[in-house]
Amino acid sequence: QVQLAESGGGLVQAGGSLRLSCAASGIIFSVNAMGWYRQAPGKQRELVAAITSDGSTNYADSVKGRFTISRDNGRNTVYLQMNSLKPEDTAVYYCNAVVAIWDYWGQGTQVTVSS
Repeated sequence: QVQLAESGGGLVQAGGSLRLSCAASGIIFSVNAMGWYRQAPGKQRELVAAITSDGSTNYADSVKGRFTISRDNGRNTVYLQMNSLKPEDTAVYYCNAVVAIWDYWGQGTQVTVSS
Protein backbone atom coordinates (compact mmCIF):
# COMPACT_ATOMS: atom_id res chain seq x y z
CA GLN A 1 0.00 0.00 0.00
CA VAL A 2 1.55 3.28 -1.13
CA GLN A 3 1.27 6.12 1.33
CA LEU A 4 2.34 9.75 1.10
CA ALA A 5 2.97 11.48 4.40
CA GLU A 6 2.99 15.27 4.27
CA SER A 7 4.25 17.66 6.89
CA GLY A 8 5.25 21.29 7.32
CA GLY A 9 2.06 23.24 6.78
CA GLY A 10 0.88 25.93 9.15
CA LEU A 11 0.12 29.59 9.67
CA VAL A 12 2.60 32.24 8.60
CA GLN A 13 2.56 35.97 8.00
CA ALA A 14 2.88 37.40 4.52
CA GLY A 15 6.51 37.49 3.48
CA GLY A 16 7.36 34.49 5.61
CA SER A 17 8.55 31.02 4.67
CA LEU A 18 7.45 27.43 5.10
CA ARG A 19 8.91 24.13 4.02
CA LEU A 20 6.67 21.22 3.09
CA SER A 21 7.87 17.62 3.08
CA CYS A 22 6.31 14.51 1.61
CA ALA A 23 7.66 11.02 2.18
CA ALA A 24 6.41 8.13 0.07
CA SER A 25 6.38 4.63 1.52
CA GLY A 26 5.31 1.21 0.34
CA ILE A 27 6.68 1.77 -3.15
CA ILE A 28 8.31 -1.11 -5.00
CA PHE A 29 8.63 0.59 -8.38
CA SER A 30 10.61 3.71 -9.18
CA VAL A 31 8.84 6.99 -8.57
CA ASN A 32 8.65 8.88 -11.84
CA ALA A 33 7.51 12.34 -10.87
CA MET A 34 6.60 13.93 -7.57
CA GLY A 35 4.90 17.22 -7.08
CA TRP A 36 2.75 19.56 -5.08
CA TYR A 37 -0.73 20.74 -5.92
CA ARG A 38 -2.94 23.13 -4.00
CA GLN A 39 -6.62 23.83 -3.67
CA ALA A 40 -8.06 27.01 -2.25
CA PRO A 41 -11.70 27.23 -1.13
CA GLY A 42 -14.00 27.45 -4.11
CA LYS A 43 -11.22 26.85 -6.60
CA GLN A 44 -9.95 23.90 -8.57
CA ARG A 45 -6.86 22.00 -7.57
CA GLU A 46 -3.84 23.37 -9.41
CA LEU A 47 -0.26 22.33 -9.96
CA VAL A 48 2.25 24.26 -7.87
CA ALA A 49 5.48 22.48 -8.75
CA ALA A 50 6.68 19.12 -9.97
CA ILE A 51 9.99 17.36 -10.30
CA THR A 52 10.94 14.27 -12.30
CA SER A 53 13.34 11.52 -11.28
CA ASP A 54 16.13 13.18 -13.26
CA GLY A 55 15.58 16.53 -11.56
CA SER A 56 13.63 18.42 -14.20
CA THR A 57 11.26 20.90 -12.59
CA ASN A 58 8.08 22.69 -13.54
CA TYR A 59 6.45 25.57 -11.65
CA ALA A 60 3.21 27.46 -11.79
CA ASP A 61 3.82 31.02 -12.98
CA SER A 62 2.40 32.36 -9.73
CA VAL A 63 5.15 30.76 -7.63
CA LYS A 64 8.20 31.05 -9.89
CA GLY A 65 11.07 32.73 -8.11
CA ARG A 66 9.48 32.16 -4.68
CA PHE A 67 9.05 28.39 -4.37
CA THR A 68 11.64 25.68 -4.89
CA ILE A 69 10.91 21.99 -5.28
CA SER A 70 13.54 19.34 -4.57
CA ARG A 71 13.63 15.60 -3.95
CA ASP A 72 15.66 12.89 -2.33
CA ASN A 73 15.30 9.90 -4.64
CA GLY A 74 16.86 7.50 -2.16
CA ARG A 75 14.21 8.37 0.41
CA ASN A 76 11.33 8.92 -2.04
CA THR A 77 10.84 12.30 -0.45
CA VAL A 78 9.93 15.60 -2.04
CA TYR A 79 10.24 19.06 -0.50
CA LEU A 80 8.70 22.42 -1.29
CA GLN A 81 10.49 25.47 0.05
CA MET A 82 8.08 28.38 0.00
CA ASN A 83 9.48 31.88 0.45
CA SER A 84 7.92 35.34 0.21
CA LEU A 85 4.52 33.83 0.92
CA LYS A 86 1.43 35.80 -0.02
CA PRO A 87 -2.15 35.57 1.27
CA GLU A 88 -3.16 34.16 -2.11
CA ASP A 89 -0.92 31.15 -1.42
CA THR A 90 -3.40 30.08 1.25
CA ALA A 91 -4.70 26.62 0.35
CA VAL A 92 -4.56 22.95 1.16
CA TYR A 93 -1.38 21.59 -0.37
CA TYR A 94 -1.38 18.03 -1.66
CA CYS A 95 1.60 15.84 -2.43
CA ASN A 96 1.45 13.74 -5.60
CA ALA A 97 3.58 10.84 -6.78
CA VAL A 98 3.49 9.09 -10.13
CA VAL A 99 4.65 5.49 -9.82
CA ALA A 100 4.64 3.50 -13.07
CA ILE A 101 1.08 4.01 -14.36
CA TRP A 102 -0.41 4.92 -10.98
CA ASP A 103 -1.11 8.27 -9.40
CA TYR A 104 -1.00 8.69 -5.61
CA TRP A 105 -2.06 11.56 -3.37
CA GLY A 106 -1.37 12.65 0.17
CA GLN A 107 -4.08 13.71 2.57
CA GLY A 108 -3.20 17.40 2.27
CA THR A 109 -1.68 19.96 4.59
CA GLN A 110 -3.11 23.40 5.27
CA VAL A 111 -1.04 26.48 4.52
CA THR A 112 -2.48 29.76 5.72
CA VAL A 113 -0.80 33.09 4.99
CA SER A 114 -2.08 36.07 6.95
CA SER A 115 -1.82 39.62 5.64
